[in-house]
Amino acid sequence: MSELTLADADPVSAILAWLQEYPEVADALGGPGRVSGIEEAPWPHLRIDHGPGGDLADLRWRIAPEVTLEAYGDPGGWPGKAELRKILLRCAKAAQDLVEAPHVPGRPVISGIKPSGLLVWSPLVDGQPRWVMNLSVTLHP
Repeated sequence: MSELTLADADPVSAILAWLQEYPEVADALGGPGRVSGIEEAPWPHLRIDHGPGGDLADLRWRIAPEVTLEAYGDPGGWPGKAELRKILLRCAKAAQDLVEAPHVPGRPVISGIKPSGLLVWSPLVDGQPRWVMNLSVTLHP
C-alpha cells in the first residue's frame, strides 16, 4: 500500500460514512437510510457535500476544508422550519463526535470539526424546505 497523501484526506467521505452509521442521526431523521451525497427521499434527508471554502494551508500535511450539511424536508413542507433546523443541528453535533472516535486505518485523521459561517434557511425554488450549514474539518492523511 502506498503512503497516504492530502489527496486521500477526503472529509466528505469520512463524515458521510460516520453519519450514515450514527444511531442518533437516524433517530433525528426518522430512520436509517436518510444520509447521502444527493438530495433524495425519504424525507427528512441529510445531504453531505464539499463546502465552498476552508483552509488548504501549505498543502503539505494539515488542511481544513469545509463540508456542507443540507437538511431537506418533504416537498409538502413537513416537518416544518423549526424542526428541520433542530434536525440539522443534531446531525452537525453528531459529526463533531467523529473527532473523538478511534482512528480507522486508511482514513484521514480528523482532529477538529467546528461550525463555519452561518446556519442558513434556503428553501428550494419549488418551496421544499432546506437548511444549510458548513463545518470546518481539520484533518491530515
